[in-house]
Amino acid sequence: MDLALKRIILFSSDVPRLAAFYRDVIGLPVIGTEEGWVELDGGACAIAIHAGRSKVGARPPKLVFHATDVGTARANLILRGFKALGPVKSSAKFDICDGRDPDGNALQISSRS
Repeated sequence: MDLALKRIILFSSDVPRLAAFYRDVIGLPVIGTEEGWVELDGGACAIAIHAGRSKVGARPPKLVFHATDVGTARANLILRGFKALGPVKSSAKFDICDGRDPDGNALQISSRS
């Protein structure tokens, strides 16, 4: 099982404003957009701006690890002792599985390219 940190998701109530900051001020190129979502090229790890309330401590960044087969990755992580993983959720474009690390930080396994 190969997991690589693919993106960090920042939640924002104003996606265009925050995306413009990372694009225009920081200089990161936009690599994808969807309703309520803008993804920027941060090099080895992308930054995604996701629609949602941002409140320190209530909705911190989420670490997202890429796996081609989310179900298999989830099963392997459970075998290795990762107990705090939810079910695999599927959309038309990708699969995800959300969980929390031992300190309660959000993380996700995603097949989103």
